Amino acid sequence: MTYYKHETAIIDDGAKIGEGARVWHFVHVCSGARIGRNVSLGQNVFVGNRVTIGDRCKIQNNVSVYDGVTLEDGVFCGPSMVFTNVYNPRGLIERKDEYRETLVRKGATLGANCTIVCGVTVGEYAFVGAGAVVSRDVQPFALMVGVPARQIGWMSAFGEKLDLPLRGEGSATCPRSGERYLLSGSRLVWENPQ
Repeated sequence: MTYYKHETAIIDDGAKIGEGARVWHFVHVCSGARIGRNVSLGQNVFVGNRVTIGDRCKIQNNVSVYDGVTLEDGVFCGPSMVFTNVYNPRGLIERKDEYRETLVRKGATLGANCTIVCGVTVGEYAFVGAGAVVSRDVQPFALMVGVPARQIGWMSAFGEKLDLPLRGEGSATCPRSGERYLLSGSRLVWENPQ
């Protein structure tokens, strides 16, 4: 075994877990899950069968990653944030054939207690604030807050708020990394990604 597994964790036969991963207390990983290298699964995390988690993701305590969710590399899932996989669930109606796919792109942050409604794509390096409810696609680098979530700004790949309007033309430099970002209309571009 090339990863750490706490003695209380359950990893079903067939699950693929990458080198250097850390699987903490009371985690359950289902047999079809694919988990990358250097991933951290915090206490009481559940990972379903049809789930892919990229390298260097951090999934904090009490998160359930249900079937149909894909996390690209470097995604952060804050404590007790929520994924769904059925848009209109009912306890008396079987809807397992209606799961909607959810994609969280590289480097995105999903804050504590936020909810990602199934069927959306969260763009690269987007930042979803704590408690927000995302029910539609989020563009790269967008800072999203509220219920329902709305964009209030832009974030750098380093995780710093950029001094830019939501729309228009302009440029900004990340105050921590020095990297430059260009705004064109309603689209932000990282000028020189590392």
